[in-house]
Amino acid sequence: MSMFCNQCEQAANGTGCNISGVCGKKPDVAALQDHLLYGLKSLALYADKLGRDAEIDRFTIEALFSTVTNVDFDPEDIAKLIQKCYQLKEKAKAASGAAISGPVADWKPAADLATMVAQGEQHGINTQHVNEDIRSTIEILMYGLKGMSAYMDHAMILGRSNDEVMAFFQKALAATTDANLGLMDFVGLCMECGKQNLTVMGLLDTAHNETYGAPVPTPVNLGTKAGKGILVTGHDLKMLEELLKQTEGKGINIYTHGEMLPAHGYPGLKKYPHLVGNFGGAWQDQAREFPNFPGAIIFNTNCIQRPADSYKDRLYTWGLVQWPGVTHINGWDFSEVINKALECPSLPENPGQEILTGFGHNAVLGVADKVIAAVKAGQIKHFFLVGGCDGAKSGRNYYTEFAEKAPQDTVILTLACGKYRFNKLEFGDIGGIPRLLDIGQCNDAYSAIQIAVALAGAFECGVNDLPLSMILSWYEQKAVVILLTLLSLGIKNIRLGPSLPAFITPNVLAFLVENFNIMPITTAEEDLKAILG
Repeated sequence: MSMFCNQCEQAANGTGCNISGVCGKKPDVAALQDHLLYGLKSLALYADKLGRDAEIDRFTIEALFSTVTNVDFDPEDIAKLIQKCYQLKEKAKAASGAAISGPVADWKPAADLATMVAQGEQHGINTQHVNEDIRSTIEILMYGLKGMSAYMDHAMILGRSNDEVMAFFQKALAATTDANLGLMDFVGLCMECGKQNLTVMGLLDTAHNETYGAPVPTPVNLGTKAGKGILVTGHDLKMLEELLKQTEGKGINIYTHGEMLPAHGYPGLKKYPHLVGNFGGAWQDQAREFPNFPGAIIFNTNCIQRPADSYKDRLYTWGLVQWPGVTHINGWDFSEVINKALECPSLPENPGQEILTGFGHNAVLGVADKVIAAVKAGQIKHFFLVGGCDGAKSGRNYYTEFAEKAPQDTVILTLACGKYRFNKLEFGDIGGIPRLLDIGQCNDAYSAIQIAVALAGAFECGVNDLPLSMILSWYEQKAVVILLTLLSLGIKNIRLGPSLPAFITPNVLAFLVENFNIMPITTAEEDLKAILG
């Protein structure tokens, strides 16, 4: 059985994984995910005619998110999603009364797993369009939808949604089946996807701030405290909150990992004294770090890798992330995880370095007058947004070197797990303003945008005229939709690395360069010289 997947930065040989995914995805899982995406397009043909249906909209978000890199590796679970997709398609077909013909509209999955896999092999990426440039643009759109679904899933968990956004999901999925649409039609849909994602990130930002309070600058310990422990990795704050509630008074300390680090900045979460610190770094280091954490470990969103036997028996998944043979927690009862933590050995008392997080847009704009004054006084010459997804591929030491070599009169904004390349370094401050400001998770690109817009307003110029440069790293589909959001806002001169996406053809790249001056990173020295002159 063969496969083809090029949706993430680890695409084998820079073109695509065709034997087995570098992420650990097997060919049967790849085929099932392709099958599920085909089914979602079939569902969308009818859902787009139907209008809002809460069950269909929620399923669409969860199914899309399940196909994001490093989320669902369980073929049995994906097969269940495919069957549910068909049931909802039939529901939408009957309710809409729409008469639509064609292979996509008539899609029906097999009942058995093996045949379902075989069907999925007929609906891979390369079947989406015969024209490679249109196919490339459809891929960008699909990956944008996947990335946006992740942020919408978190917002929905906190009770937020948006009818216009949900309508766009169905419209865009249905559009990918329309043979009458051309290249610029899909370019327009990609730009609209970016615009809609700004709404979604705004929803999530509001949900986080209203539920847990606006983040405040907070020191986070990187060591361990004596006692039992649970390590939480992923992105979802609601899951962390529920775990904190259920572990109160049980003698268990809670640690964050990866993109959960910014949780420490939220007043509604940091109030729990047993949220004691952050253990480890970015997602790709889990195989090296998790054996050294003796307690229970739980994933609440994407970023899982094939677990080693040394910690698999104390590893749990929750939400949409799943791995065959790993215990999955359904719902909000974490007693099984808690009991495992109590059975495991205790962590030692080993205080570590402290780093700062919690510089969301409310915190930064709260001292905007000081920032603006420092710029006008010449104390701050330039801002760099250095962040995005981290990964294992070589070349990412560039981001460490860039941060280290940025002049002392510059400020570095950072977000997502890319910050682990340099967030333990000492950067000092400028007039009391830290030179390194950790804005938060990848979805907190919304905060970065709000900061940039506010600065542009203060200096009466456009964002592209600010002394601000974006040096971004990408790995998976959430990075794709954030890039689309930045482009939809007209932001130019973005430097992207460590390599360009395999799914972007030369002609599509030329379009991006011509219209947005996107450029690949080179070396830290050369890029700093080009930016600062």
